[in-house]
Amino acid sequence: MDFSLLLVVAVAATGLIWLLDIVWLRPARRQRLAAVEAGTTEGLDETARERAMKEPWPVDYARSFFPVLLVVLLLRSFLVEPFQIPSGSMRPTLEVGDFILVNKYAYGLRLPVTHTRVLELGEPERGDVMVFRFPSEPSVNFIKRVVGLPGDTVRYEDKQLYVNGELVPKQLLDETPSSAPGEWLLEERLGEVSHRIYNNPRDPGPRVREIVVPDGHYFTMGDNRDHSNDSRYWGFVPEENVVGRAFAVWMHWDGGLPSFTQVRRIH
Repeated sequence: MDFSLLLVVAVAATGLIWLLDIVWLRPARRQRLAAVEAGTTEGLDETARERAMKEPWPVDYARSFFPVLLVVLLLRSFLVEPFQIPSGSMRPTLEVGDFILVNKYAYGLRLPVTHTRVLELGEPERGDVMVFRFPSEPSVNFIKRVVGLPGDTVRYEDKQLYVNGELVPKQLLDETPSSAPGEWLLEERLGEVSHRIYNNPRDPGPRVREIVVPDGHYFTMGDNRDHSNDSRYWGFVPEENVVGRAFAVWMHWDGGLPSFTQVRRIH
């Protein structure tokens, strides 16, 4: 289900109904009231007046919901959009059940539904946590870390990441993290961003021979390196599929009571 499309349709429908009322229905009600008042010598009581000017229920609903829907559409399309993390592919940075906020204008303003960029304000940078529409199924949103920019050379083998021929440095922090038994917890520095990742020492993982990221595309990987469906398996992310940059966790909900104790910025 394309929520953006439903929201645009709802805004258009309520807006048209409200406009129809302003241009045609409301003047017709006033004329009807004037005609009734002109036909009585004693005037109208308040009940009769309300009955003559009563709005049809679609107009009442449209007038109430249109401003709210319009504000939601503008905020969601051009400023900030909330998402929920459904999988563990970005652990330990993001946990299942985290509710995140995505900056929609960091990489330029895009029209809802068509996703056409109408104003360039910035480009994804290496190390960004980026939300994008899955290339082969655009109705599904993915969240991964940007590893390769257009023109970069990327290689991944023996659990080592190389960008433009240089080894991306990482440091072992814990061989037995309690939050992920069987994984190694490491800190990786990708561009200007330091972040934590998981690696499974017993899993050989995929191997990506040296490839060049095409113009207008990005190479992405999950921080949970051996449990992530990312560019190592299905290829590059087209620029037109980019949604925005994840910048904060504002709530965590795993089925119990919502928790606000894990509010944090995303690095």
